[in-house]
Amino acid sequence: MISRGSLPRWLTSEHPLPWLFPVTSLLVVFGLYPVLYSLWLSFYKRNPATRKEKFLPSWNWNKLISDDRVWDAVEITLTYVVIALVLQLVLGMLIALLLDTDRKGFGVMRALMTLPLVVPPAVTGMMFLLMYDSSFGVISNSLYALNLLSPSAPILGTSSTALWGVIVADVWQWTPFMVLIMLAGLRALPREPFEAASIDGASGIQSFFYLTLPMMSKIIALAILIRGIDLFRIFDYVKVMTDSGPGTATETLTAYAGTVYFKTANFPYASTVALATLIVVLVVSSVFIKVFKIKF
Repeated sequence: MISRGSLPRWLTSEHPLPWLFPVTSLLVVFGLYPVLYSLWLSFYKRNPATRKEKFLPSWNWNKLISDDRVWDAVEITLTYVVIALVLQLVLGMLIALLLDTDRKGFGVMRALMTLPLVVPPAVTGMMFLLMYDSSFGVISNSLYALNLLSPSAPILGTSSTALWGVIVADVWQWTPFMVLIMLAGLRALPREPFEAASIDGASGIQSFFYLTLPMMSKIIALAILIRGIDLFRIFDYVKVMTDSGPGTATETLTAYAGTVYFKTANFPYASTVALATLIVVLVVSSVFIKVFKIKF
């Protein structure tokens, strides 16, 4: 048995810094450093011909403001976030209400709900890409059979449906996350108010709107915050399924930053777009936390 005196001093110290050092180092290396490096890059103008960079602090930021493609990407990103968030929130709550029971077999169903979460987003995107294929895709062929879609207008190849196709993949994968949060909140609610409401003759719908929703407001706000931040930086599904196409119909802010970075090698401008996305997320999330008084 190892005695306390034979261990290094930092292992026996009660001060928190030695224990926080590994995590802090990872945050600095993989979190703070990339942000500071991106900020540094955003102050330079890159010459695509000579591949040299010149220090011009306002060049990329002025270009960002006047870039119509950025504003189109903002609109697409906001549309994506709102639609996906509403669908995931509503479906998550409905499924959580169905699973909020102790009857036999429902524990297994709750466990199975987590399976989509372990699939990498890129794999999910590829899976839905195959299911949307106009030749053999099960989803496309089902819609063709119901006369809801024409083979001449494939889901991911048409501007009006491509974004919806990407959203469906996101909703399939991340609705279980909402279910788990809502289910945890439902299981933690006190039973006394519901018993009193039942005695007073309140229906299930009335109990839901006047008791369940008010008591779960903080949990719902937290779920919206977490998923909203994650949705705003969507990249995997767009890259794998449409590559921002057709045209720029599914080009989100992060997808545009990736296009600038990988296809034009304009690293300073790509960093500027990424930083702008980060600033928007920080501002919106800070206001949201303030308004709904979310405490961590």
